[in-house]
Formats: sequence, C-alpha cells, structure tokens
Amino acid sequence: KAVVSTQSTGAAPTHKTKQVQGEKNGGSRQVPLAKKPRFYPTEDSKNPLNNRRKVKPTKLRSTISPGSVLILLAGVHRGKRVVCLKQLPSGLLLVTGPYKINGVPLRRVDQAYVIATSTKVELPAMPESLTDALFKRKAKPTKNEKEMFVENTTEEPKISAEKIALQKEVDALVVPAVKKVDMLQSYLRSRFTLTKGQFPHEMKF
Repeated sequence: KAVVSTQSTGAAPTHKTKQVQGEKNGGSRQVPLAKKPRFYPTEDSKNPLNNRRKVKPTKLRSTISPGSVLILLAGVHRGKRVVCLKQLPSGLLLVTGPYKINGVPLRRVDQAYVIATSTKVELPAMPESLTDALFKRKAKPTKNEKEMFVENTTEEPKISAEKIALQKEVDALVVPAVKKVDMLQSYLRSRFTLTKGQFPHEMKF
C-alpha cells in the first residue's frame, strides 16, 4: 500500500509514502509521483535568473544643467557647440544648436559624449511636448514576396511636419536668450578643435 503525503502549505503533493517489507529496510520510503525520464535532453534548458535590480534614474553631472552650453564629441555634429534644454526621463540630454544659428536640430545625446562649459543661458519654459516619444521611429510595414521586387516610387518625408514646427517653436525661445549674451552667437557657430600640444583634460571650459 502507498499513502500520498500532503503538505500543510496546500501545495500539490510530489511524493508518496510506500510501505516496504523487511525488518532492515526501514518500513517505508518516499517515492516520487512523477517518474523522471530515462534519458537526458540533448540540449541544456536555460533557466532565467532572478533579476533584483531596480531601474534608477540616471544621475545628471553637476556641471550640466538646463541652459548649459555643451560641446558634442560624437555623432554627425561632433565638434559643434549646443545648448542643453533638459534631461529626458530616459536619462539622455535634449540639446539644440539652436538650428537657426549652427544647424543642430533637436537631438538626444548621452552625457558621456559631451564636454560641459561654464557658459550658461537663461532659458524660458520649454514646450511640454519635448519628450522621448518625439524621437520614436515608426515601424516599417512588412512586404510580401510580390511587393519586395516592386520599386517604391513614393518617398515619404524624412522629417515630419510636427518636428519642423516644434523646432521653429524652440528656436523662437532659445535664439532671443542666446542674443542676450555677448559674442555667444559666434561662439556657437564656431567648431571645437584641438591643435598640437593641446589636451582637453588640461583645459578649463
């Protein structure tokens, strides 16, 4: 006879108690209800590990704040000077040239790829629509086998009208603030360069 062992926690039983004959065999044994397979699987199954890390907001460097003039070190506009507008929830910095002065549009930049300067601009309140959702790209539709070999003659505009209107709105707020500081327009138009014997870690910006 076999008696199924139940747990006080209410979980489903996994073993049963089986009576064993013989004086030296202990009288009973715990036998699993489900038999294990005879063979091992050909590939190891990966068990996901528990992730206890909590997502923390990215800490902003003490030298960077809204209105600070930064120098870009990577990307298409590397070497140009931009104005920091704010830090987005993703942790990236939202910067602009502004576009009307040096051609740098609204962009997201990691603070590890910028040099912070001591020059600062007093900015007014920015539009609330400046979020990470503004830079989200639309998913491209999948094509069938027939559509793959058909040339698409209609080209969609790369920059949406919403972004163009928002860029003009931001420039209308930032450009007057830049003009209040002497020589700042020419400073933003000029590129950051290094000559022989100059080291950025020894400079004071």
